[in-house]
Amino acid sequence: MLKRKLLTGVILLCSLTHVVAQDFFEPSLTYNPGRVRGVIITEAVAGTVITVGLSYLWYKKFPHSRFHFFNDNNEWLSMDKAGHATTAYNIAAIQSDLLRWAGVKPGISALAGTLTGLGFLTMIEIMDGHSVKWGFSKGDMLANLAGCALFGGQQLMWGEQRISLKFSYHQTLFAQYYPAELGRNLPQRMLKDYNGQSYWLSFNIGSFLPGRSDFPKWLNLSAGYGAEGMLGGVTNPSTVDGKAVPSFTRYRQFYFSFDTDLYRVDGLSPFASTLLKLNRTLKMPAPALEWNKIQGLNWHWLYY
Repeated sequence: MLKRKLLTGVILLCSLTHVVAQDFFEPSLTYNPGRVRGVIITEAVAGTVITVGLSYLWYKKFPHSRFHFFNDNNEWLSMDKAGHATTAYNIAAIQSDLLRWAGVKPGISALAGTLTGLGFLTMIEIMDGHSVKWGFSKGDMLANLAGCALFGGQQLMWGEQRISLKFSYHQTLFAQYYPAELGRNLPQRMLKDYNGQSYWLSFNIGSFLPGRSDFPKWLNLSAGYGAEGMLGGVTNPSTVDGKAVPSFTRYRQFYFSFDTDLYRVDGLSPFASTLLKLNRTLKMPAPALEWNKIQGLNWHWLYY
């Protein structure tokens, strides 16, 4: 009898939690001041923590200088620029989603998302501009603008995102030769080892077709960009910490692959749809066709 009561209580608790979760993740149909305040306060705290953290944990390591510009357009075979555009796009998309969840009108939320993405990354560039090691990069800012424009332009034209900028990463052999530059552990390498990063323009085919089409709404086609053979920004060092390192050829990679927008699957709960929005930022592993100038065409049964 006690076990049955406990089981009944657990079932009721789970049901209540499910209802609350569904209600929480359901976007508000009308302007919700409480949610808007929550979004603003949370982002203000997060922005402050990130800014202070960068200032003390990153920029403090290097001398400060007067504001200056720095041309890094020839570094990392443009992988850093692809990263800037992708980051700007996804910040704008996430900000817009949060405001739509709070009941803010689509046009206002799209504009706020675009300005948030641009504003945050501009702040990073200004901090770079006051560091001796770096400087304000016009190329980075152009990439930031491109990412924000991709988001804002689609919202203005279609009222939805039919083309997403996504990221993927796989570990490479290059970081072991220059860990100070490419990262000493997995989190660092995901951010610093451009050899393992790929950036994707993911096209949701179904959203371009008539509404009566039976084409799967969740299936995408993606064009990707990557690069390999890089131990340094412009050239590779022959030695690191007094030790000789292998000679690698630096080259660009171009991909064609399948992808998904799993949050578009019909019948999802608000919680599941929100969780699967991660798939709008991260590319799904899938077969891929690669072309590069060294090896020509390559087929990957599963690439990420």
